[in-house]
Amino acid sequence: MTCPIPVVETKKYLDKNPVGEIEIILDNDVAAGNVTRFLTSKGYSVSSEMEEGGALYILKGAKVGGVQEPDASACTTVPTEKKLLVVIDSDTIGRGDDELGRVLMKSFLSTLKDLDVIPWRIVFLNGGVRLLAEGSDYVNALSEICGLGTEVLACGTCLDFFGLKTKLGVGRVSNMHEIASSFVEASNVLKP
Repeated sequence: MTCPIPVVETKKYLDKNPVGEIEIILDNDVAAGNVTRFLTSKGYSVSSEMEEGGALYILKGAKVGGVQEPDASACTTVPTEKKLLVVIDSDTIGRGDDELGRVLMKSFLSTLKDLDVIPWRIVFLNGGVRLLAEGSDYVNALSEICGLGTEVLACGTCLDFFGLKTKLGVGRVSNMHEIASSFVEASNVLKP
C-alpha cells in the first residue's frame, strides 16, 4: 500500500478495536517506520522483526498501561503549549526570480532559529524536499534548527518522486497522515 494508507488503515482498525496488542505486517521500511511512529504516539511500545529475507516487516505493538476507553466527556483538546508549524512546499520563496527566491529561502530558514517561538515542526512537501537533500546549501541551517528540538519532516511520496529518499541529509521521512495531523495539532502555521 502506498503512503499514507498503512497508517490510515492501522488507525481505522484501532479506532474500531481498541486492543492492547496488535501485529502488523508491512512490506517496506518507510511504512514500517511510519506505522511505528503512529503506534508510539498512541501509547504502544513497538518491536519489529524482519522475515522472508528482509521482504516483510512484522511490527508488534503492546499498549503501555493497558487499553483505555476514550473519555466521552472530553469534547475538545486545549493546547498546552504553542506549536508553530512551518510548511515549505518549494525550494524558493515567492515568484519572479528563482535566484532571489533561493536567497530569500536561505535567509528565512536561518532566521527561524532566532524567533521567540522556535518551530515545533517544519514540514517539507513537493519541491521543498530538495532543500533536505545531502549537499544542499540548506542542510546546515536546518541541522541547527533540529538541534534546538524542531522536528523536520519530509513527505515520503515527494522524496520518491524526486529520487531523493536515499539522499536525505537532514530530517526524517514522514507520511501524509502525520503531516495532516500536524496541521490539526499546530497552534500556528507559517508558510513563506
